[in-house]
Amino acid sequence: MKLTTKGRYGLRAMVDLALNQGDGAVCIQCIAERQNISDTYLEQLFRKLKKSGLVKSVRGAGGGYVLSRPEEDISVGDVLISLEGGLNAVECKGSDENEECGMSDLCVTKIVWQRINESIRDAVNTISIKDLADRSRELRKKGQVATEACSNQNQAEE
Repeated sequence: MKLTTKGRYGLRAMVDLALNQGDGAVCIQCIAERQNISDTYLEQLFRKLKKSGLVKSVRGAGGGYVLSRPEEDISVGDVLISLEGGLNAVECKGSDENEECGMSDLCVTKIVWQRINESIRDAVNTISIKDLADRSRELRKKGQVATEACSNQNQAEE
């Protein structure tokens, strides 16, 4: 399994949102600037995240996006599944009870594929956006992460 930029950028954007939504909605341009991601591409990702119920949009002056649930209630798996679809490393008909595979009764490798897929799900579902945001806050305190604010957001506050 290889994650695309949708999953990688979307996860970065969700952590950025968690870190910066303290005073309200965060604009896409601000996230894009901080994360060095195209704002057009982020709009596409946020449409999917909104459709999955992970973010809410706020209209009007000071509008943008906010997390729809507390950051501890959103897992990395929620974000990746929303943006990437399934997370299986191997698609095996024998692993799916709803599909027929002529070799299923004799195939011992399906156990390997099932375990790999379960391990991936377990890993991404036990890490929350809060875990990543907290780690980012720790790194910021140590001066290891850039903390430059978005110029658009600063102008809106003036």
